[in-house]
This record gives sequence, C-alpha cells and structure tokens, in this order.
Amino acid sequence: MPRRSRPTAALAAAAAIASVLVAPPVAAEPVPEPAPDYCREQCHHVLPPGQNGNATFAELVAHMLLGTRPPHSDDQLAEYDALVGGYSKLTTGTIAEFFNDNSFGVRPDDVERTYRPREDVTIVRDRTAGIPHIYGTTRSGTTFGAGYATAEDKLFLMDAMRRAGRGEVTPFAGGAPANRELEQRFFAASPYTEQELQQQIDSVASRGERGRQALADAQSYVDGINAYIEQSHRGRYFPGEYVATGHVDPITNAGRIEPFELTDLVVLASLVGAQFGGGGGNEVQNAVARMALHERFGPERGEEVWKAFRAENDPEAISTIHDGRSFPYGVAPETPEGVVLPDPGSVVEQQLVFDPTGSAAQPAEPSARPESSNPPPTTDDPVESLRGIFDDGLFPAGMGEPRGMSNALVVSGAHTESGHPVAVFGPQTGYFSPQLLTLQELQGPGISSKGASFAGLSFYTLLGRGQDYAWSATTASQDMIDTYAVELCEPGGGPATVDSNGYLFRGECLPMQLVERENAWKPNLGDDTPEGSYRLVSFRTNYGPVTHRATVGGKPVAFALARSTFLHEVDSIIGFQKFNDPGAITSAADFQRAAHDINFTFNWFYADADDTAYFNSGANVVRKPVVDPSMPIAADPAYEWQGWNPADNTADLAPFEQHPNSINQDYYTSWNNKQAPGTAGDRAEKNAVQRGDLLDARVRERIEAGGKFDRATLTQVMAEAGVTDLRAERVLPDLLRLIDRAPITDPETAKLVDRLRSWLADGGRRVEAEPGSRRYEHAEAIELLDAWWPLLVRGQFEPSLGAPAYQALTGMMQINESPSGWQNGDPDLHVGQGHQGSAFQYGWFGQVSKDIRAVLGEEVPGGFGEPLCGGGDPAACRQVLLDTLRRAAETPSEQTYPGDADCEPGDQWCADALVHSKIGGIAQEKISWQNRPTYQQVVEFPARRPR
Repeated sequence: MPRRSRPTAALAAAAAIASVLVAPPVAAEPVPEPAPDYCREQCHHVLPPGQNGNATFAELVAHMLLGTRPPHSDDQLAEYDALVGGYSKLTTGTIAEFFNDNSFGVRPDDVERTYRPREDVTIVRDRTAGIPHIYGTTRSGTTFGAGYATAEDKLFLMDAMRRAGRGEVTPFAGGAPANRELEQRFFAASPYTEQELQQQIDSVASRGERGRQALADAQSYVDGINAYIEQSHRGRYFPGEYVATGHVDPITNAGRIEPFELTDLVVLASLVGAQFGGGGGNEVQNAVARMALHERFGPERGEEVWKAFRAENDPEAISTIHDGRSFPYGVAPETPEGVVLPDPGSVVEQQLVFDPTGSAAQPAEPSARPESSNPPPTTDDPVESLRGIFDDGLFPAGMGEPRGMSNALVVSGAHTESGHPVAVFGPQTGYFSPQLLTLQELQGPGISSKGASFAGLSFYTLLGRGQDYAWSATTASQDMIDTYAVELCEPGGGPATVDSNGYLFRGECLPMQLVERENAWKPNLGDDTPEGSYRLVSFRTNYGPVTHRATVGGKPVAFALARSTFLHEVDSIIGFQKFNDPGAITSAADFQRAAHDINFTFNWFYADADDTAYFNSGANVVRKPVVDPSMPIAADPAYEWQGWNPADNTADLAPFEQHPNSINQDYYTSWNNKQAPGTAGDRAEKNAVQRGDLLDARVRERIEAGGKFDRATLTQVMAEAGVTDLRAERVLPDLLRLIDRAPITDPETAKLVDRLRSWLADGGRRVEAEPGSRRYEHAEAIELLDAWWPLLVRGQFEPSLGAPAYQALTGMMQINESPSGWQNGDPDLHVGQGHQGSAFQYGWFGQVSKDIRAVLGEEVPGGFGEPLCGGGDPAACRQVLLDTLRRAAETPSEQTYPGDADCEPGDQWCADALVHSKIGGIAQEKISWQNRPTYQQVVEFPARRPR
C-alpha cells in the first residue's frame, strides 16, 4: 500500500465531524469512602496496554493521521515492558515502577472524574490508569455500574466478541479471511441455537438463591451496558469503529448499535471457555499417530514409543502438587475397551462451510507483506480511510486457537521474609488492543473486589483481590472432552456412506441435528449488494458436534465431541459470585469450595495473610473404568459417561476430594504444567521438560537452600523465567554432553558449539544487549538454536519413526513453540502464535531430552526403551547433532525469521517482539518479548479481617 502525505482535507473533515460530537456527561459527585483494605499498599497489578479500549471517530482519525491515542489506552504498556530490563535490580521499594497500586479506593489527588450513571451507583475514575471504581448503594446499582463502565471502556470489543461467539463476524465486519476463520472456529466449538442459549439463562434461576441473585446481577449489568449504548449513540461519542464497519453514519448518526441481551453473556462465556477453559478433544489425531507407530514398529514396540510420546503420566514431569499425594484422573487403563481406530487414510474433517458465493467462493490469495499494521490514510475522505483499517479483518489471524499461557508463583509464610504468604500470579490472555480483559473495583452489598474480568462478563471480578485475600488462575486443560465414534446410517433406510447424516444411537437411527448460520456481508451501511455469503452448518449428535468422518473396518462412522461443559457454560457463575462476596470467602477452604463450583478447567491459587491454597476446577466426568479417554470411544452405553443424560448433557462428576487440591504447601508454581501425580493432561506437553520447570527449579532451590522470598525476589523469579529459552536451559546441556563425547575436528563446527555454550553459561536468556537496542545479547547463538531445533528434531526422530509416523506425531503436537511463532520459516509448521508472548508450552522438548539421555546410556523413566536417535548408536546420533547444527548455521536469517506485517525478514528482535493485535482502530508500539502473564498481580497481605 503506497504511503501518502497527511491529507489536509481529511484533517478538516475530521475536525468538522468532531465538532458535532459531544463528550460524555460528567458530574461533580462526592467520592465514596474506600472499603476495608487489609493489603496496606502491598497489592499491585498491571494490564497492558491500557484500560481504555474505546475511541471516537475523531480519535481514530487523529490516531491514523497524527499517531495520538485516547487517554489511558496505552499508559500501562511502558511499565510492563520495563520489567524485562529492570527486574534484576527490583526491590520492594521499586515495584511501583513496574506495577500499579491495587489498593481499594482512590486517593483524593488521584481522582480524574466522578459521576453517577444511575442514582444508586457512583463511578470514580483514577488518573493513574483510568480504572473505574464502582460504588453501589444497592447491589443492582453495583452491577449496573459495572456494565456501564465496561461499555465505556470496551463496547466495540464486547460487540465484536459476541458476534464471534455466535459465528456471525462477517455480517458485522465483512468477509475478510481472518473474520471467516474466527467465526468458523468458535461456531464449530459451540454451535448453539438461540433457544439453547436461553435455556442456559433459565437454568441459572433454578440454582437456589445464589442462582437467582446471579441472574439479577447479570440483568442489571446488561441494563448498564445498554444505558451506555443509548446515551453514547444519542450523544455521538460511541466508538468510532461503528463508523469504520458501516453501522453508524458519522454525520447523520443514522444506524444502530444493537443492545445487549442476557444470551450474549452466555455466548461470551462459551467463547472464554472454548479459548481458555477446556481440555481434550484431540482423540482422532492421537489415534492416527498411534496407528502410524503401530504400523511402523508393530503393536508391542509401537505402543512403547506411543506411550513415551503421549507422556500421559510422565514420572519426570513436575507437578503443582508435590506433597506426595496422587490424584488419578484421565489415565488410560491397562487393557482399555471400546477403542475405535479409523481405517488408515480414511479420516476427513467434517465440512463446515456450504454454498459459498461472491468473495466467499474465491480462494484467499497470498498477499504481499503489508507495509504496516496501521497504514496511513490513502484518501482525503476520513470515513473511507477509517473503513480501510478492517480490510484484512476485524480479528488477527490465529485468534481463537486454544491458549494456556498463564503462570502462578505462591510461597507460604514459612518461606518469606515477613512470615506472610507472597504471590505473583496472573492469566495470559494474549496481547490485543484493546485488551480482552478489563480492570475494575466493585463495592456494593455482598460484593467487594478489585481486579480483572473479561469484557462483557465483568459483573463480577474474575481474577483479583478481595478485602483480605487475592486469587488467580492458570489454564489446566485436564481432559473433559471425549470423542465418540457413531456408526452412520440412513434414517429412511438404505446403505450408509461417510456422507450420511443419520447415526445409530442406542439401536435407533436418528437424524443429526443441523445448526446453521446464514452469513452474508456487505461493504458498508446502506449497500444493497452482498460481497459474499456462505452457510455454516454444524452436524450435531446426542454426544456433540461432529468433527471428522471416516471408516472403521469399512463401515462409515462420524466422530463427535462430547464436552462436559456443553450447554453448561453459565454454571460457573456461582463460583465467581462467591469469589466476590466477602461473606462467602473467609478462609482458604472457603475459596477452594467456591472454586469447585466452576466447571471450566482452571488451576486456582489463593493467598491471604496466613494461608495459601490451590484447587483444580473443572467438570471432571466419571468415566467407565475400561475407557481410554485419549482415544476415540465406541458410541455404546457401556462406554458412556456414568450417569450421562443426553437430554441436558449432565453426568456424574468427580467429587471435591478427587480434584487436585492443597492448603499451605511450601510453595505452588504453575505454568500450565501437570496438576498432580496421577492427573493426565489432554496433550503430550506435560512431560519431562515443560516450561514450568523454569519457575519450579528457581523457587525450590532457594527454599531448599534456606532462602526467603519477598515480593521483589518472587517477581524476579517470574521475570527471569519469562526471558529464558526453555530449550537452552533444559535440553541444550544434554545435547552438549553428547557432542562432548568426542573431540570436534572441524574448527567452524567447534565455534558453533562454543557459541551455544557461551550463551548457556550466561543464562540462556533472550534479552537485549543494551536497553532499547533491539538487538539480543548472544544474538548469533539464539538464531542458531532457533534454526537448529526443527532440523534437530527431524534428524533425531524421522529416520527411526519413518515419515508417515513422524508427520502424524507432528499433527498430534507441534515440535516447537518459539517466541516468534515460526519453525525455521516452514509455513507448514507455523503455529500462529507469533508476537503473542507465550512460548515453550507445546513442543517436543521432553521427547528430545528423554531420547538423548537414553543415547547417553542413562536410565530414563517413561522413556522410549531403545533410543531412536541414530538408531540408538551414540556415535551416529552425535553425528546427526553436528550435521543438523552445521545446516542450521547455513540457514539464512530471512528463513529463520521470515518477516510479516510487522517485521522485516531477518529482524530477530522484531520476530519475537510482543505486538498488540488490533481488534479496533488503535495500534500500539512493539515491546520486547517476555513469556509472562498479560494481567499480573503482586500480592502480600500483612493483615486480615477479624474472624
């Protein structure tokens, strides 16, 4: 896209439009007294880029022309970024340089504005970050204020996300490929009818007094959202993205911002659950990989290799619970029954898109690398310029892929300087502008909290603090999704084929339920001719949506996902309600019981002045003892969940005591690692080398040496782990040990090894040589490892596994997750995580380590038996390492870091850098990579309420 000078006509037009806009009403109101706060200025938090995610049309045009941003839209970004270079010198006295004060209330000199959107609620905005502090004289006023304030900050984001959750992005924002990709992804996960969404609302009211209160809270919240929509539209200070998407005319104000309904909250809850709170569902990919290994090695040896790759209950994996207890869940039995393996080569994905027309029927063409993610306007018309910001789609490519990126460090008072527990924890929701989370303080009858919530679900604080306690979560991903193989049939009679839309259920041939979305998109408001359209169709069985079709022994089957939270996303509302209720949470045990009311798969962490706690939540189904949950299961009552009722998708769930739980363990760490011995993960990443090692080792070693923690030293552990390359710290030493078994005769190869050794000796970190230099210290070694890893993994495993099995295993789990998101520039192995911070969760890190240690002659628990690298010959394996290392050194930088819309090819720092993906018109500056939660708290309570 060619660059142009700033058009003066556009400036003039924008100024003219701005002159008809009015600011939101502001009234001088008294500031309410703060609620009781026992943290005494020892609670801090941060959420980049900033609290404000709304911008008027004039503000969007000014951003495009002048680079300005609305107030509080980026004022937490610099302090978040600064920790990368400043953590080593951090003290408790300098925490406020990197985190904001998370005390209750607003100091008089920090009040930005005070106003009352309704008589029973006062909202105070602070100057520091623009956070709304909401004080309700009634409970209804409190949640009304939460809805109003969230709409002030994130209305367009909330609107866009409810469309995504329904699978209706394209009618709202156009048919760009990224929009289509996202709506298809979320529609496939939660293909609900409007009636089913309403049923979930109705079910809340049937759950006693707390359920009725939750429904009333949600309704008041929606009322607050809609009050802001009506006022902002009438006053013309609504988000400018509604102009960009053609929904409102900036001159006439014609158009409509659709009000929210309670069912929209169900959609948003479903979206959050699909993105962060589920586990399982990979059984078909697992089956394909397992069969490929059996075909390569035979059943006995193939099963041994499969179990090592699967790492279902790896004895070397670190666990959050390490007190000697075991919590068995999701582990395959020794002799499973009901396993269904598809015929080789017969598996196809279920078709989702039908009847494409116009632009939907046109395949996406590879586009040249854009000059900028925020290009300047190319026309003198500011409206047309603004509409161009969504040409590539409303949402970034890759959004909607399941993520599990949060971490937590909690140390008991027995190992802290003060004698009180210390916690550094938070969720990693990705980097977006605006951020998916929103900050708030809620004070009203039965509610006293401050922290973060997903925009659109913020009638309660989901992660944050109460008066004398704080809590957070990490994604757990234990297996609560199973795949059932249903035999296909023709309801009207006749032979079935893989295209048949009937299935056998308990002896009867039933038609699949079809849930459809008719999506057509137009370029702008008022246009009559659609640019394109298609029909999305979900084929549903009583078990759940169909994901694949295949044959088994020649018979056609469909594979359907049974998810324990399907039709039950709203059930978690009771647990979150309790988190916000000071009367409900008076102890660590109270918190655990509240967490048990949450059916999404999360690891919950708690700290107050005396105690720490951990609980793993989730709707953990009770399976028949003969079932292997990692494989497709025969659709037969003998293998269905115990107590399963297909009418409402209810089943027997594991009781509280069977969930991994603990109070006052010496310390807890979590980075989406294994919850407890005996608990199987949904994928193969929870094995001998997992990024949680970077946290666990640092905390454990300090405690074992008799050291104590304070808020600064625990934050330093998190920050150092967040800039460390897991492959360098945990795998490279084993690789070097094998290389060092013989002298290196080639001088150039020796230099490569020395380069890696020097980086490892310096900590294996990915940090700038000088702050702001945008060049890594040890840049050559880092690039060498980035280029080497995919070559190493292929060279180590493919010759022994064979190409079909190797490819099948990469389909089960990617071999790498580098910070840049690329794997040696191979688009077939691109994982779509570039610029989003999270790294080293998924990858063959443990598998590489186990195999190399076996080659070295070590006993390796949970290993492959006979090593695979070099056919088990140490000399041959060592040669593989050296050969692939030399090939890596010859790889051009432009291939290792191929460039994208934000970076030039070969720019290493930029390839790793965090980029806030726009879901709107405001772009943000790039910041240095760090593997860290997006929202993060640093907490130490010195006191607690009288009991």
